[in-house]
This record gives sequence, structure tokens and C-alpha cells, in this order.
Amino acid sequence: MKSKSLISSFNYAVQGIIHTLKTERNMRIHFSIAILVLFISLFLNISRMEMILLFFTIALVIICELINTAVEATVDLITKEYNWLAKIAKDVAAGAVLISAINSIVVGYLLFFDRLNPYSHKLILRIKNSPVHLTFIALVITIIIIVVIKTKTETGTPFQGGKVSGHSAVSFLCATVISFLGDNVLISALSYFMAVLVGESRVEGKIHSPYEVISGAILGIFIGIIIFQITKGDIL
Repeated sequence: MKSKSLISSFNYAVQGIIHTLKTERNMRIHFSIAILVLFISLFLNISRMEMILLFFTIALVIICELINTAVEATVDLITKEYNWLAKIAKDVAAGAVLISAINSIVVGYLLFFDRLNPYSHKLILRIKNSPVHLTFIALVITIIIIVVIKTKTETGTPFQGGKVSGHSAVSFLCATVISFLGDNVLISALSYFMAVLVGESRVEGKIHSPYEVISGAILGIFIGIIIFQITKGDIL
């Protein structure tokens, strides 16, 4: 069926990701490792090129797992009986996941071993404090957490409804980031005012309840504060 709108297309795509999260244990493991690796990268002197490589590696593993799930579903739709061609299709798709996983281990080793080796003189003692780096990390972590929450609660759709408002979480996260980077009371106030308008529009549109909007706002603010305060050493 052809998508009626761009938002519908996004909904279908994210619903596929959510389905894979709900049904495939390996995907849940991949997501958990991705969050952990991204969080650890905050404390390491990761260059821009290394960060690009890290994001590409994480994306490659998740993409291969999605394709593997799609192949398995297609094969099961066509036949329930044993067929050596069906076995080959599933084995090849699983092989792609295996290769991407091995690649991620190699990349992780090359990026993190020297930095995390307790016997190395290159152990990093300072925390990465690049605003661009931190902002992207915060956004990715927030989006992943929202997807996980909606997967666990099985409410709403990826871009509409649910126990926590993703729009509110992202808008309040952005407002918090702007407050840290702008260091200006007026700019901070305007940023949060715009975030409040986003949350209010979700309530007015009867997409979310006030509780769901407030929950999203708290989540976004919390992630922003934690990430930026940790990197400044205020919590450590």
C-alpha cells in the first residue's frame, strides 16, 4: 500500500524497527550495545572521523539485522516446509549480520583498546567536551530511549501517541542544549518557550495527554543535563 504522507512513511519504517526490537533478541542486544558504546565515547578523545566510523559501524549492524528479519519473514510467508533454497536465503542473511558484527568488534577494538587499556600510558583522563559531539550523542540516545519505551509499552505509533511524547523529549532536549551552549538567559527562555509550544500542540491536537508531554519534557531535560554536566565534571 502506498504511503499517504511522509509521516506515514516514517511511521511504517519505524514500526519495522519496533517489530524487530520486539521479536528479535539480537536486535535488543545491538541497541543496548549501541547506547553503551555511544555513552562511553563521551569520555574518550574521539575525533570526528572516528565518530563517523563509529556511527557507520553501528548503523551497519542494525541495518543487517533488519534485512535479516525481513528475509526470514518473507521466506516464512512463502513456505512453512523445509526447503534448501529457503535455508540458503536465511543463512546468507544471517551471515551478513555475522560479518557486520565481527566488523563492529574490530572497529571497537581499534578505536577503544588503547584508550581503555589500564596498563597503557595513553589512558584518557579528560572527557570529550565538543558541543557538536555531545549534541548528536544526546539526540541519538534520546531517540533510542523513546523507541525502546514505545516498544515496551506497545502504545501509540513511532511518531504519534504513546506513553512518552517523543516530540516533547526532543524539543526540551534541544532547549536544554541551547541553554548550555548559549549561556544567555533570554535565549534559554525563548528556547524553552518554543519547547513548551511544541508540547502544547501535542496536547491540543489530542495526540498526547499532559502527563505524556510532561514525561517527555522531563526525559529530554534530564538527558541534556546529565550529558553536558558529566562532561564538565560537575557530577563526577
